[in-house]
Amino acid sequence: MNPELLRRYLGYYQDLGFRHLYRRNQNRGAGALARKEIGDTPGLLQEGLRAQSSAGVSPDSLPAPPAAGSPELLATIREDIGDCRRCRLHEGRAKIVFGSGNQQARLVFVGEGPGADEDEQGLPFVGRAGQLLTQMIEGTARKEGIPIQRKDVYICNVVKCRPPGNRTPLPDEMEICGQFLVRQLLAIRPKAICLLGATAVKALLLDRKEGVTKLRGNWYRWRDIPVMVTYHPSYLLRPYNQSAKREAWEDLKKVLHYVYD
Repeated sequence: MNPELLRRYLGYYQDLGFRHLYRRNQNRGAGALARKEIGDTPGLLQEGLRAQSSAGVSPDSLPAPPAAGSPELLATIREDIGDCRRCRLHEGRAKIVFGSGNQQARLVFVGEGPGADEDEQGLPFVGRAGQLLTQMIEGTARKEGIPIQRKDVYICNVVKCRPPGNRTPLPDEMEICGQFLVRQLLAIRPKAICLLGATAVKALLLDRKEGVTKLRGNWYRWRDIPVMVTYHPSYLLRPYNQSAKREAWEDLKKVLHYVYD
């Protein structure tokens, strides 16, 4: 492979959020893996070229990164996910829940992962929490005089398969599935992103260690895209979180006015 093309591959995967690459360690048996920092580009270029020449790897066998400046299609990303078995979450899922809404949306909502209803239908946020999110989007927009509905935004999750018992996704599951979330966001390039809950915050705002209660209502940035943090709708469904519900409505008003005014 041409060194410049290999450099493009490394840069592409670094942009997707990967920090390490793993390759077979030939000196330690077939199951051993050696980890390298993606940032070590010169070393990886040399190793990649050597490995490629010894293994006979063709660049045609690798998924090419999109050309600079050209948006990637969501259909291509979904096709790359395929019948995903990259992590343990595939074991109990019924359907992969990719995302739904306007593929050219100016606003994207990112949640945690599918629940039982989402797993059954293959669509994000269709259960009780999803119904509340729809009410929040459409009710706030109507009261604020903003002519949008749920179908005008895009909604997706950090992980695309339902975690067992609706547990929080584990770090390795988030990292493996997070590459597709990053590609979705880069393909849409919305004017703003609204993160719903702690898992979405951990996936995108890697430098923030505070909880959602402290982060909510404020603007942050991800890849130069403004990001608002608020509560996950499932949190708002709990009867003792009425004050949080009012705060979430205020957060949503900020987002909608910023994006659509």
